[in-house]
Amino acid sequence: MVTIFSIIVIVCVGTLIYKKFNPQTSLLIGGILMMAAATLMGEGTALPESASSGNQWLDIFTFIKNTTSKTVSSLGLVIMAVGGFAKYMDHVGASRALVAIAIKPLGYFKSPYLVMAMGYIMGQILNIFIPSASGLGLLLMVTLYPILVRLGVSKMSGVAVIATAACLDLGPASGNANLAAETSKLAVTDYFLQYQLPVAAVTMLTIAVLHYFVQQWFDKKITADENTEIQVEDNAANPPMWYALLPMIPLALIMTLSPMVFEGIKIDVVTAMFISIAVAMICEGVRFGAKNVFKDIFIYFDSMGKQFARVVTLVIAGQTFAHGMKVTGLLDSVIQFAVNANIAPALMVIMMVIIIAFAAILMGSGNAPFFSFAAMVPEIANKVGINPVAMLMPMQLASGIARSMSPITGAIVAVAGVADVSPFELVKRTAIPMIGALVVSTAASLIIGL
Repeated sequence: MVTIFSIIVIVCVGTLIYKKFNPQTSLLIGGILMMAAATLMGEGTALPESASSGNQWLDIFTFIKNTTSKTVSSLGLVIMAVGGFAKYMDHVGASRALVAIAIKPLGYFKSPYLVMAMGYIMGQILNIFIPSASGLGLLLMVTLYPILVRLGVSKMSGVAVIATAACLDLGPASGNANLAAETSKLAVTDYFLQYQLPVAAVTMLTIAVLHYFVQQWFDKKITADENTEIQVEDNAANPPMWYALLPMIPLALIMTLSPMVFEGIKIDVVTAMFISIAVAMICEGVRFGAKNVFKDIFIYFDSMGKQFARVVTLVIAGQTFAHGMKVTGLLDSVIQFAVNANIAPALMVIMMVIIIAFAAILMGSGNAPFFSFAAMVPEIANKVGINPVAMLMPMQLASGIARSMSPITGAIVAVAGVADVSPFELVKRTAIPMIGALVVSTAASLIIGL
């Protein structure tokens, strides 16, 4: 009975999120309802007896309190520090300087579709340092987009490439990557270098090649009046070019001050972000004076608060929802079915990738589905006898890839709005490269992880 109730709750929560109801509230209510049902029907309790508050009903909210405390002090702090850093880099113009320098060499190539393919790879590399998909997309619309249009690429092709530039969520600055690393019990540098980077390399090449052929095929079908060049307004002040170094400081610190380079020395993501912010503040102080720096640092703090409200709470809600499924025994039933049916570990991974990809398209978010499902992965992986990272990495990559096929994704809507094109028409251009990326990234993840 409780299993049927859980399935009904899951369907209702999915429907609410699809209809644009707040995902945090939807997931929290779903998790609470499932824990309450398990308690009422004697199937399980929110907390084990050793950690109980003394009352089974109170334990439901005690679990949420414990989860919030643990998440905010660990992964939540990382997400807030990364989000604040990205916003501050954008405010001082450092992200803009980095994109301008990285894109400039592409202007020397005369083959429009080759430049377009290379532009995707350049954008994906920049995503390591500029983790905001929407922010990076808008920066590329100011820098890369005019180059592509002048060379003869249609505006739809140019926007399609830019819209997918951050589809893989690469590097230590990505919230999804940090969650995957922490859930896998790996250092984020190890996750990035040993697992994510090899898979990303072959996936990036696949996407670039598919964009090269797919966008040419689409462009042959459009008429001249559909490809009118548009002007992208660019009113922001130009920062000094050496500011391009600032967004690279955290990654440089994390890579350099690690046991892989210096034995006995390591630095975490939050510390690297704080050091980098301090360096940026000094640079801004030299340029504009101390008073301006004291005022602008609140941009960093405000962004940290927004990251808590929009992202960290989503992690907490997702963990509550996952725990609700666990307490009702639904998760155990699914796992037991898979084990009894002798489903191969590779097939289980593929099933999870399909589920999270479908959820990402419906939600228009890579964070929401991955944060919702990540907490349950280690248990599933252990039951089928594989390393959790072998399941988490393809799921993490799939959430970002599938997000780039959704017409309601923030990055898709943002760049489509600048180019004055339909997001629904745009995802027709991104779908084939992203499907190819989904297949290749999952296959490569299985080869490396299993």
